This record gives sequence, C-alpha cells and structure tokens, in this order.
Amino acid sequence: MQFFDTHAHIGLIYDDPIEQLRVVQEAKQANVTRIVSICNSLHDFSNVYANLKNVPGVYHAIGVSPSEVNNPGKDWMRIVEEGLSLPNVVALGETGLDYYRKFGDKSSQIELFITQLEMAQMHDKPVIIHNRDAGKDIYDILAQRMPQAGAVLHCYSEDARYAKKVLDMPVYFSFAGNLTYRNARNLHETVLMLPVDRILIESESPFMVPAQYRGQRNMPAYTPSTVKFLAEMLEMDIEALADQLWKNSCKFFRLPE
Repeated sequence: MQFFDTHAHIGLIYDDPIEQLRVVQEAKQANVTRIVSICNSLHDFSNVYANLKNVPGVYHAIGVSPSEVNNPGKDWMRIVEEGLSLPNVVALGETGLDYYRKFGDKSSQIELFITQLEMAQMHDKPVIIHNRDAGKDIYDILAQRMPQAGAVLHCYSEDARYAKKVLDMPVYFSFAGNLTYRNARNLHETVLMLPVDRILIESESPFMVPAQYRGQRNMPAYTPSTVKFLAEMLEMDIEALADQLWKNSCKFFRLPE
C-alpha cells in the first residue's frame, strides 16, 4: 500500500536541505512514496527544487500564490515559464484567490490568477488552486478560462453544493488533515457525494495536521491518517481507497502508476 501526498510545503517545514531530505525519507517510511512540493514563493521554489530535484518520488509545482500578489518578484513570468519546463515540475501552483487575508486588492489577485491560468494552458500543465472566501470568483473564472489539463481545488473548503456545481469541469477535489476534524461537516458532506475517482489527498504540511497528530507540526508522513479517516467515512477498505487515490493522483499529474 502506497500513498501520494499531492500538496506539501516542504520549504515551510524546514529551510535546511538535510532536514528537507529527512522529511521525504520519513514520509517514505510511512509508505508516502510520492510528494508534490508546493512553493510559497519563487524563492522558496528555487531552494527546494535545487535541494530535492534528483530525489525519487518528489515532484514540484511552480507558481505565484495570492499571498505574493504585491511582490511576485522581478521577471516572475519568465521564471514561472522556465520553471514549467524543468524536469519533475508537474503543475502550475499554487495560484488562486484569497479574500480572507486581503492580499492586495481583488482586481490584482484576479489578474495574477488569470495570467497563470493562461500560462498553464500554454504549457499544458494542470493548475493547483488556492481558494479562501473566493468561491464565486474562482468558479466564474474557471468557467471561462479552465486550462485543458484541468485543475485541483486544493485543501477543499467549500460545501457539497459548490462541489456538485464544479463537477461539470475537469476538476479534482483535494482534502487535507482538516477533513478529520469533527466540526468539518461541510467537508464530510462533500466527500460523501463526490465520485471517488475525483478525490485527491494532501498533507498541506506544515499546516492542517490530522486530528491524530494535533499539536504537532504537520508532515507528509501523516498523510495515511487522513486516508484512513476517509476510508472509514466511505466505508471502503483502506488498501482499495489508497490504490484509487494513487491512480487519481497519477492521472491528474500525468505520472506513470
């Protein structure tokens, strides 16, 4: 049985290259044999990519998150364009909209988001989407500008009604450790109505630690705890679910099984 952590901020767990490698090794000991490393900034991407680019089972996404809208960096478009062609870079992200933290203004966030959707389309890459309190705008933009390679709504936070509406698009729904929280009823209702072949699992480490590890910094190695919880919710054998999630992840990121 093997697990695929589709979203881990390795650079936010540790800056040190040796510690980053240890995160990956500990994940593999927990049968988390594939990880997609998500950058928080382009500087973060360059460091983590340099440290882990040759590590088997580690893949990367490059993009500018809404938190960086006021300072994406000099020549950020060129850097993202070049990064999308690097080995083991499997997606553009994370990008999206965050109206909760009020990074910049809405129009600036939307412009940054749309630009990256167009870049993803040009490079035929799937998109990893961050959504916080911006569900309507995310939906409206994707309805017009969805890249052909599709998208994933990472750390899903909307309700079942929203998911049902988005199901008509080439979109996957990724759930993190907050799925295991008792009060996450909107997430519980959502996973119960979703087709299992549209679900991904992520650690979102170092954030969203599963309930089993509350009080600790989240790690990719804790991903199986979320899968176990989901298997119990869906009344599925955990090995069968892990296999399905693995296939879903490989399909979305266009990786061999």
